Amino acid sequence: MLLADERRELCEIGRRMVETGLVLGASGNISVRRGDLVAVSPAGMRLERMTPRDLPVIDLTGTVVEGTREPSSETPMHLAIYEATGAPAIVHTHSTYGAVVATTMTELPPIHYNTLLLGGVVRVAEYATYGTPELAANVRKAMAGGMRAALMANHGGVTIGTDLEDAFENARLLEWLCGVYVRARSIGEPRVLTDEQLRQVTERGLRLKPLPEV
Repeated sequence: MLLADERRELCEIGRRMVETGLVLGASGNISVRRGDLVAVSPAGMRLERMTPRDLPVIDLTGTVVEGTREPSSETPMHLAIYEATGAPAIVHTHSTYGAVVATTMTELPPIHYNTLLLGGVVRVAEYATYGTPELAANVRKAMAGGMRAALMANHGGVTIGTDLEDAFENARLLEWLCGVYVRARSIGEPRVLTDEQLRQVTERGLRLKPLPEV
């Protein structure tokens, strides 16, 4: 079975995404790239019910090379992100606070220095219908400049990482940051860190780990 270890890990992370509330029902999708092959969650299947053989393996053109199920409808977005970033793993969520911010804002204001762990101020990609080349292009633009995360207008969020575990933790961090912002707005106007304050944090050693070669 191609990418057997990666497909098993995708199933485990899929279950954890459901358990932590990052997805609901059959929403959200995940993938891992190894060289010229990508294992991706199947279309229309609840992530906690996946087995390794449910996950199709595709090449970088989106052609299925192993598996009987149809790849996720968001496969064009995954492939665009892989091409643009060289990341080895992607997590796409429909988490509650992420969706709230993505529905109301053009970016997630830097209200906490851990924003830097996602590459900086998280942008909200312009709206486009899910699964379309237009959405893929919008997300690719939002993740330019070394970003590890983006939100999608009226949709959800997407993160990358040095491996699948890291991409999952970045998705959890993105939801936490969105949650802090939304809750802070309920009691007052959140203080936003300045570029200088963020620069000082970077100088103290909060830096991104480089993405590995795939």
